[in-house]
Amino acid sequence: MIRKIRTQVFWSIVGFSILFVWLGWPWLLGLAITLPLVLLGVWDVVQTRHNLLRNYPIVGHLRYFIEGTGDELRQYIVETNTGGRPFNRDQRSLMYQRAKDVSDAKPFGTELNVYEEGYSWITHSIVPKPVAKDPVSAFRVNVGAPGTAKPYSCSVYNISAMSFGSLSGAAIRALNKGAQMGNFAHNTGEGGISRYHREFGGDLVFQVGTGYFGCRTPEGLFDPDRFADQARDDAVKMIELKISQGAKPGHGGILPANKVSAEIAAARGIPENKECLSPPYHTAFDTPIGLLEFLARLRELSGGKPVGFKLCMGQLHEFFSICKAMVESRLLPDFITIDGAEGGTGAAPIEFSNHVGLPLREGLVIVRNSLVGLGLYGDVKIGAAGKLVSAFDIAVAIALGAHWCNAARGFMFAIGCIQAQTCHTNECPVGVATQNPRLARALVASDKGERVFNLHRNTVDALAEVTAATGLDNPWQLHPGLIYERTAQTEIRSYAELYDLFEPGQLLENRATERLQPYWDAARADSFRLRAG
Repeated sequence: MIRKIRTQVFWSIVGFSILFVWLGWPWLLGLAITLPLVLLGVWDVVQTRHNLLRNYPIVGHLRYFIEGTGDELRQYIVETNTGGRPFNRDQRSLMYQRAKDVSDAKPFGTELNVYEEGYSWITHSIVPKPVAKDPVSAFRVNVGAPGTAKPYSCSVYNISAMSFGSLSGAAIRALNKGAQMGNFAHNTGEGGISRYHREFGGDLVFQVGTGYFGCRTPEGLFDPDRFADQARDDAVKMIELKISQGAKPGHGGILPANKVSAEIAAARGIPENKECLSPPYHTAFDTPIGLLEFLARLRELSGGKPVGFKLCMGQLHEFFSICKAMVESRLLPDFITIDGAEGGTGAAPIEFSNHVGLPLREGLVIVRNSLVGLGLYGDVKIGAAGKLVSAFDIAVAIALGAHWCNAARGFMFAIGCIQAQTCHTNECPVGVATQNPRLARALVASDKGERVFNLHRNTVDALAEVTAATGLDNPWQLHPGLIYERTAQTEIRSYAELYDLFEPGQLLENRATERLQPYWDAARADSFRLRAG
């Protein structure tokens, strides 16, 4: 709306400037003031779409102007440092400062109310350890279940899934340049591998979604030959099958025909200038065992690279069905990425973004408990995503069972995102989430790639400092007993008390908690449906 207003104002100035030269300023002044207002007032009275303008011509437009600029007014004038959403001013400043490689220190103490319910913290040690040297190289985890031919040494912090199509080519180039500089992974998103993903040679996680973009037949089914051609590229280090995502779990998507450019069509393997459908479900499998068999097929087609799946946790018996299928078939994914319902760069219906799917911590604990309870934790690694932008966020996720963390919007801030929340309109003012060449030209990949590299390095360095403060050598020694949350004004509890944490083999012995046992009993390896009876 602001762009439209600017355009109207610009052409109005041009028009009145021409009249000024032709008529002279006295005529122009009266004409400029009265004629537009008269015409606007007459139109307001006779139009039938807006009740407010029929009763309050001219002045009623002020309401629509304020409504159209409300997000900007709140973000820059009204909101406090800690009160904004989805990311508050302190969070945005932290990411900007680390991306620019300037001091992120904040003076004069916390602005958080440490006695407010929900406030959380990590406990430090009287005898902290020395901070790890070169944590970017040290804080890595080998991903690959036993027998995986080409395991991958994954950074503790990586770029989460964002497709070319949702992001501009310039944004993809900047992200991949930063990943290459910092030796960490860049998830392609479900939109396929574009030439922008390949330009700098950064490590890629090739995400395969429900539309099988980049590896599909003309009918939209999975094409094993096209997949193998993409997955065997040296830049591709892992393959991630997307079951669902935090922004809109259980919901498909449509890319309008006018956004399907020649480059997007080539990357996705779809016709140019035709509507592109991403369905809500997979057609390559329909049972838990079928899912694991499909993952095994992807591993074979890729030449033995780590293969896993990503989901936002929903109905618990369905995930337990996958777990039972692992036990019965002995087919294991190399990793599971859990996406919290608070995550997501994609636009979504508000019912889905606000009220569908489990938040990250609850979903993460369920995956951790399941793998521990089956004796598979460690063989199958866990990635976590969902508003993980600070070292504390990462430390909490690892303490609850994650082996590494991913971030999408954090790295969007690094390449210039200002949280304008116009991602779905193709009018991103900073060229990040748009296919408009005029807007995308604002994003210079050589500069913003450096900022992606800086954000990763400085965040991992901060994680090293937090870990050392707890008296530990590396983040994987963190545990729930170190994290505390205020549950009432005069009551605090550790995460070890707040969450039921399974012991090794507990599920194999059929000893889930009272709350979870019914879901485990109802799960079946051969179907996602509930067990009869």
